[in-house]
Amino acid sequence: MFLRAIGRPLLAKVKQTTGIVGLDVVPNAREVLIGLYSKTLKEIQAVPEDEGYRKAVESFTRHRLKVCQEEEDWENIEKRLGCGQVEELIEEAQDELKLIAKMIEWDPWGVPDDYECEVIENDAPVPKHVPLHRPGPLPEEFYKTLEAISGDSTRKVETTEKASQVTE
Repeated sequence: MFLRAIGRPLLAKVKQTTGIVGLDVVPNAREVLIGLYSKTLKEIQAVPEDEGYRKAVESFTRHRLKVCQEEEDWENIEKRLGCGQVEELIEEAQDELKLIAKMIEWDPWGVPDDYECEVIENDAPVPKHVPLHRPGPLPEEFYKTLEAISGDSTRKVETTEKASQVTE
């Protein structure tokens, strides 16, 4: 019992270096991450509940916090999260906290419903060296699946013709 309670932290593998210039090893990375993720979940409460940004931040932060609480060893945390070293995760969490503060300041979700933005049309020709980024035709399997679902073979012909016009 004594070895489990006292000895296990002493037997934990110690990280010597991150291998990344300028990124020092954090010996208590797990505790730091738990603190940062908890703070992130508190700070994000200032963002409206229905905003996608809040939903995304809460989702990945809760997942990462859960992993940090379940795992004792930094190696297992890194393995389970698969998002880099714990020191990198600390930097990401610190950056996310800064971003949350900026997002609250900028209030991008505070646009009134009746707000109309000006749309500027520009008919200037695109220079030849700039790619137009037109997608190529979809694979034939897509059209077969679409036909099987819709049961409409004319739709396949129209879609194929449009795709070939776009690539020309």
